[in-house]
Amino acid sequence: MADVFDNSTNGQVDGGLDEDRLEEALKDLETWKTKVEKADDVKARLVLEKLEEDDIKTKAKQEMMACITKQEEYQKEFTESLQAVKEKILELGKRRQDLLDKLKRYQAQLEAKQAETTKLKQKFKIYVQIPDTEVKFTGHIVEEREDDSQPIRGVFAISQRPTVILQGGQALITFEEEKVASQILKIATCSVSCDNSRLDVKPKRIMMDPSVKFEVHLDVSRKGLCVSNVPPSMPEERMKDRLEMSFSRPSRGGGEVKSVQYNKNTGTGQITFLLPGVAESLALRGKYCVDLDSEVNVQVGPIYKYQLRKFQTFCGSSMRTILLDDIKDMGDEEDVQDYLEIHFQKPSNYGGEIECIKYISRGKALQAVFCEDMVETDN
Repeated sequence: MADVFDNSTNGQVDGGLDEDRLEEALKDLETWKTKVEKADDVKARLVLEKLEEDDIKTKAKQEMMACITKQEEYQKEFTESLQAVKEKILELGKRRQDLLDKLKRYQAQLEAKQAETTKLKQKFKIYVQIPDTEVKFTGHIVEEREDDSQPIRGVFAISQRPTVILQGGQALITFEEEKVASQILKIATCSVSCDNSRLDVKPKRIMMDPSVKFEVHLDVSRKGLCVSNVPPSMPEERMKDRLEMSFSRPSRGGGEVKSVQYNKNTGTGQITFLLPGVAESLALRGKYCVDLDSEVNVQVGPIYKYQLRKFQTFCGSSMRTILLDDIKDMGDEEDVQDYLEIHFQKPSNYGGEIECIKYISRGKALQAVFCEDMVETDN
């Protein structure tokens, strides 16, 4: 019984303790439940965030794959474009080289044509130095009338003689008959005796340089005077008035002026006098004093027109003259010429009468001038 009593007393005491503990435990439980709920909320939120992040990650991954695919496509397109550009560059480079080659060929052709043109121009250019010659005009003198405006007319016939350049070691022989020259030209090499040795020469037909003939028809005005080197110091109309006043002065050799033409841009003009003779006398002076802002000397000269007529060119070879080439120097120039003349005069050497002969030794050059054969006719 004692034990039971004791136990009961302890039970009461322990029961009070257990209630306190239980209450604390319940509080702790509630606390932990709260924490667990909070933890569950956090866990749930984290799970949701993880799911969202997974979705974002998946979308990012898909976008990245799409970007990679596009990058690969772009890379492929870039590679293809780059290859196409390289091929285009190679094609353009080849085309450029072809054009450069064609340009070089055309330049070479152009230079050849220009050289040929220059050669032809040089060949057909007329180099004539006409000596000063006193000319006396004779004929019926007609008294000039005041209204005589006919120009002074002249016709000049110019004829150029054909020429051939004779180089050193060559000779020209002109026979009296054409058949003799034809016979000699059929021989490839002629052996000419020179004292104790022989001289081999080669006959050749000559081609003369082109020659020309033409006429120059010249008309010189009897009343007109050309004025030049007029300074542009005043307006055009005022300049015309000053020129007319200056050229109207008889004290300076002028006369009554019919009309005046003036070009301010070129500083030139034309004065037409009423009577003939004034322009002729002033043109001979070359200068004339005119009154502008001050006295100025201007150039004066005749007004003329010319025409080139009956222009003819000639190019051919002489029928009676042959060229002897590859002549070696065998001594004195005159001696060699004598040997050649003796040889080609003999009919046994297919020669004949020689009209003229000229030989020049090596190291020299000579220009031979030909004259036309005058055909004799019986009247």
